[in-house]
Amino acid sequence: MNTNFSAYLKKLGIFALFTVAISANAQENYITLEKAKKAALQYSHDIKNGNLRIEKANAQKQEALANYFPTVEALGGTVYAFDNFIDPIALLGIPEIDNVYLASATASEVVFAGGKVRNANKLAELQVNANQIRAEQSVDSVILTTEKKYWQLVQLQEQQKVVDAAKLYLSELLAQQQDLLDAGLIAKNQLLQVKVNRSKVLLKESKLANMRKLALLDLALYTGLDYDTTQVAVDTLHQVIPPELKYEYTVNVNENKNYQLLDEQIQASKLQTKMAQANQMPQISVGVNASKYGTFSTGLDSDIQPLAFGLVRIPISAWWGKEKQQVKQRKIEEKIAINQLKKGQDQITVGITKSWYDLLDAYKQIEYAKENLAYAEENLEVQRDNYNSGLNNLSDLLDAQRLQQEAKTELVTAFAEYEVKETVYLYRNNQLDAPGIEEIQDEK
Repeated sequence: MNTNFSAYLKKLGIFALFTVAISANAQENYITLEKAKKAALQYSHDIKNGNLRIEKANAQKQEALANYFPTVEALGGTVYAFDNFIDPIALLGIPEIDNVYLASATASEVVFAGGKVRNANKLAELQVNANQIRAEQSVDSVILTTEKKYWQLVQLQEQQKVVDAAKLYLSELLAQQQDLLDAGLIAKNQLLQVKVNRSKVLLKESKLANMRKLALLDLALYTGLDYDTTQVAVDTLHQVIPPELKYEYTVNVNENKNYQLLDEQIQASKLQTKMAQANQMPQISVGVNASKYGTFSTGLDSDIQPLAFGLVRIPISAWWGKEKQQVKQRKIEEKIAINQLKKGQDQITVGITKSWYDLLDAYKQIEYAKENLAYAEENLEVQRDNYNSGLNNLSDLLDAQRLQQEAKTELVTAFAEYEVKETVYLYRNNQLDAPGIEEIQDEK
């Protein structure tokens, strides 16, 4: 008895381990929306390039900052001639000279350049901010695209369930028709009608299976996840809250990143105008120099000669020359940037408003699809009862089954479209959540 019980426990343990292994393996084949978004944020080349552009802009900022510091340079040179530069002059005690050298060091600093250095630094700072906004745009875009691809996969999975239910229903009806045919109660053409409809469902099943594999591949390539045809999207279509109860409708254009970029463009245009105007103003610079020269073969060497200097550059012709036209062009660019901002503001307002109404329509579509499905299911039930009672023909029953299948598909489509419309609304209102983006950035 004890031996048998021990053997039983051993088998039970092996079965438990096998079950855990299967469950663990199955768990690896599940894809959640959160997992897909995190993977896409880590894998996206657009996000990586956005971060590289920020690094580049910071380097440009440091380059502009370097203009505040003095410019230091050293100069050295030597010349050797096969014939003498200077023949010896005995009366003056000057020997022949056939080589010379020169060494000097200069440090200079621009003390006034019409604000060009200061504005160049402000412009570099704007470039950093603009690239940070673009990087945030890349994150939002990746989340939006990932959600669209994910819900497309979920939609196909749910449609497969609809087809499975239709296949089961027609298989049961086919078995019933076979029994009736065997009993001589119906003609063979009725059995063939059911077979034709079932073949259509089987074809639909095959197409959906291939479409699901393609959607899964598309999601895997975009997120960097491993492609496995057995993978299943865990998040399913679910009941949704009316948008009016979930969100407070607002049109916050200032939070839109496209608007922020257009505003940055105006600020950049103003700074570029000031920099163009600086070309018409005097430039003052000061510096110090130390130099030494002489020959290698004689004792004719100079002492180190230090000196200080100041330079003033006045661009007189700039007041009527090309510099004046450059300033005029920059002022025109300012006006263009302002007009672009106003145009963009209107487009963004329309886009946010449209996304809100699209979300409302998507919710209504769910409600209509629910009602339509309820009517279709009731009609199918009535038609089945009538057919079993001999009150209608098989064609009416098959039409009712097809309408019920289409109604289920429409409801699945409505739920999937709502998820996408909701994401688009949040995207345009700058309300998308980036899961784990801080941890991802810390890893980088």
